[in-house]
Amino acid sequence: MAKYRRRFDILADVVRVAGPGLRKTRIMYFANLSYALLKRYLGEAVGLGFLRLEGDEYRVTSKGEAFLEQYSVFSSRSSRVEADLESLRCEAERLERMCKHGNHRDGRRSKVAVLG
Repeated sequence: MAKYRRRFDILADVVRVAGPGLRKTRIMYFANLSYALLKRYLGEAVGLGFLRLEGDEYRVTSKGEAFLEQYSVFSSRSSRVEADLESLRCEAERLERMCKHGNHRDGRRSKVAVLG
């Protein structure tokens, strides 16, 4: 399943691949975007001051570099938190299985006393 990319994830991809200078087609290819999305995000990146157009190449600006640095910090923290959440989900599933009737470590079925 493809991972959903947020707006700022796509912007980060576009700015990162443009780097020292690339044309639209190469940015589209490396950022894995359709041409329509490429036009949208290139326009946005230029409008935000992350990229500048020099001739027919897009180049990252100092503001774009600052964005990429902040994005990198966020991305690292996000990955750690997602890994922790997945670990917690696994622990919760183990606890749920342990709490089900009839589950004994030695394979015996539990006998439930019926009062009545």
